[in-house]
Amino acid sequence: MTVYVVKRGDTLWSIARQFGVSINAIVETNGIEDLSHLVVGQSLVIPKEARNYIIRPRDSLWSVARRFGTTVERLAEYNRISNPALIYPGLEIRIPSENKNYGYMEINAYVELEAGAAAVGYVEEVAPYLTYISSFSYQVNEDGTLNNINDEAMIQTARNNNIASLMIITNLRNGNFDTQLAHIILSNETIQQNLINNVLAIMRNKEYYGLNIDFERVAPADRQLYNSFLRRITDQLHNSNFIASTALVPQNTDVTAGAWHGAHDYRAHGEIVDFVILMTYEWGWSGGPPMAVAPINEVRKVLNYAASVIPRNKILMGTPLYGYDWSLPYTPGGEWARRISPDEAVRLAANVGAEIQFDETAKSPYFNYRDENGVEHVVWFEDARSMKAKNEMAANMGLRGISYWVLGESFIQNWALLDNMFNIVKVI
Repeated sequence: MTVYVVKRGDTLWSIARQFGVSINAIVETNGIEDLSHLVVGQSLVIPKEARNYIIRPRDSLWSVARRFGTTVERLAEYNRISNPALIYPGLEIRIPSENKNYGYMEINAYVELEAGAAAVGYVEEVAPYLTYISSFSYQVNEDGTLNNINDEAMIQTARNNNIASLMIITNLRNGNFDTQLAHIILSNETIQQNLINNVLAIMRNKEYYGLNIDFERVAPADRQLYNSFLRRITDQLHNSNFIASTALVPQNTDVTAGAWHGAHDYRAHGEIVDFVILMTYEWGWSGGPPMAVAPINEVRKVLNYAASVIPRNKILMGTPLYGYDWSLPYTPGGEWARRISPDEAVRLAANVGAEIQFDETAKSPYFNYRDENGVEHVVWFEDARSMKAKNEMAANMGLRGISYWVLGESFIQNWALLDNMFNIVKVI
C-alpha cells in the first residue's frame, strides 16, 4: 500500500493507471465517492488489489503464504478455508493485499455513548480493526456510586465482533473534570472501597473485560493519594480477573505541578496498571491558537519520556480522528474552533478551491480558505501521511498499541492504512 499526494493535473484515471489499480479501488479505500474533484495536496491510500491464484500440485497453504509474503492464518481467513490441509490442485484462492509489515498492535477506540444508537454503528464499521472499545463514561459521585449509562447494546456489539469492552470511570461533573470531586474520593478509603465495589459489580454484571480510569485535573497535592487508589483498585481488579488501565495527559518530563499534569505520575502508573493510554493530542484545541492537533514532534517527546519510565509494552499512543476549523484572526477567549473530521476537511477543501499544504515538522496537513462572509479560516486535520508517520513511530518504538479519540469522525482511509500495516490483536 502506497500513500500518494495529489499533484496539479492528476486525475483518478491517471493515478490508477500509474499504480496499476482500478479507479474503484482508490475511491473505496479513501471514501471519496462524493468528492467533486481531487484536491491538490490531498493524500490518497493506493491499495494493492488482491489477486487470484490457482493451487498447483505439491502446493501447500504454507508454501503459498511464504511465496506471497502472508501467513497461513491470513490466507485461510481470507478464503474461508476451515482446514488448511484440505486444499487441492485447481482450487482458486485470493491472495490478500495486506502487508502487515509492522507487526502486531493492540487498538483501542473511545466512543461517546451520547451519540445514541449511532454509536453502535460507529463500532460496527471498524470492528475488525479494534482490540478494545471504551465507552465514555461512567461518572463517579461523592459517595462512591456511579451514574449509570446505557451501554448494554455497545457491549453486545463488541462481544459479537471479538472486541474487549473497557469500562471507563471519570471524575466528570457538570461537564468538567472536577478537582474537588477527585479529592473527596481519593482522600477517603471508605468511599474508595464503595466505588471499587460498585465498579466490580457493574463489570461482573455486564461482562466487561477491563477498566480504564480517566481522572483528570486531580490536584497535584493528591498525587500520592491517586497512586494509592490505583494500587488498591488494581489489586482488586486483578483478583477478579479484570485488567486495569489509566488515561494520562501528555507530558515530556516528570511534572509535579499544574492542574492538569501534577497528579499524573507516569512512573507509578507504569508500575501499577496493565497499560496506560497517553492522550497525545489537543496541542491544537478548539479554544486555543491554530496548530496541528497532534504534531508528531511533540508526540515524540511525550513518547520518549514515557518510554523512559514505563515499559513500552504498557504504552498506547493516543491519536485523534479529527481536526479543527479556526476562524482568523485567532483571539484568545474568542470564537472556538469547529471540530471537523478528516474526510469532511478534504470535502471542504474541494468545495472552497483550497490547496492542502503539509507541515513537515508537525507531519500534519492544513489549508486556508475564506468563507461566504469573507472571513479567513485555517483547518488543521489528519490524513494518511500523518497517520502513517504516527503508526511507524509507534511500531519502531515497540509500543503496545494505539488508541483513537473518538469514533464517529469519518476517516475511512485511516482504517485501510491501519489494517495494511498491522496485525490487529484480538484478546477475546
